[in-house]
Amino acid sequence: MQLRNTIDKVLANLLIIIMSIMVINVLWQVFSRYLLGAPSSFTDELARYLMIWVGILGAAYVSGRNKHVAIYVLPSRLSTKTQKKLRLIVRVLIILFCLFALVIGGSRLVYITYILEQYSPALQLPLSAVYIIIPISGILIIYYKISDILKQ
Repeated sequence: MQLRNTIDKVLANLLIIIMSIMVINVLWQVFSRYLLGAPSSFTDELARYLMIWVGILGAAYVSGRNKHVAIYVLPSRLSTKTQKKLRLIVRVLIILFCLFALVIGGSRLVYITYILEQYSPALQLPLSAVYIIIPISGILIIYYKISDILKQ
């Protein structure tokens, strides 16, 4: 439980930092475009990559807090015992999805972009550094769901 709380705090703070950088970045874009008349060349690309990180890390954070979107029409009509079984099945399906799509698929994406030495046009960042957040978030979600199963 202590590890989970630590991960939650680190993720929350990291998301705050990323969002802050994103706000400053977009404000600079607006300022440089409309007041200076010379739009900055890197801000659009940086905002795009920060949005990827916020979206995917945010999904891991929300999953850990069990605040993700859910439809409770079916579970509300089931008995308590069946609800627990359904929650277990859903968590296992989430683990399998994250393992195959995010961890394995994301790792392959990172590997391919690393091997092909793909860089972003404006920032010249390796795209593997941008995409590394996909398998990391998958691992975090798997950890959270296993923790939920063990707690149940």
